[in-house]
Amino acid sequence: MSIVKRNNLFLPSLVNDVFGPDWFGGMENQKNFVPSVNIKDKSKGFELELAVPGFNKEDFQIEVDNDVLTISSEVKSENEETKENYTRKEFFHASFKRAFSLPETVDGTKIDASYENGILRLTLPKKEEALPRPKRLISIG
Repeated sequence: MSIVKRNNLFLPSLVNDVFGPDWFGGMENQKNFVPSVNIKDKSKGFELELAVPGFNKEDFQIEVDNDVLTISSEVKSENEETKENYTRKEFFHASFKRAFSLPETVDGTKIDASYENGILRLTLPKKEEALPRPKRLISIG
């Protein structure tokens, strides 16, 4: 025998199923999330890709301090719609913050960033001494 908790309140479940939890506003307009990140190790450096659709490039703050790369954003807006006998006002707030410890091989002074089609792409070049060296033939004397 197992114990199963049941929700005998049929009506609230039906209302949520039909209208959704955000029918009356809910929490959909407050988005605190952690964007997905891809990290690629290439021969000349690293590439970070963050999936952050719906932002503008001006919304991002990218900084390096003590070998820690921090990427953050905070967007707030307010919309108001007035018709004959009602007023609707909506607030929007979205924010995130990601921090990455940079390896000693990365040159933190040459980090570059671009934002296109909802993808924030950062290029982290490796220091000259960390780059792979070409093969060298050594002759026997």
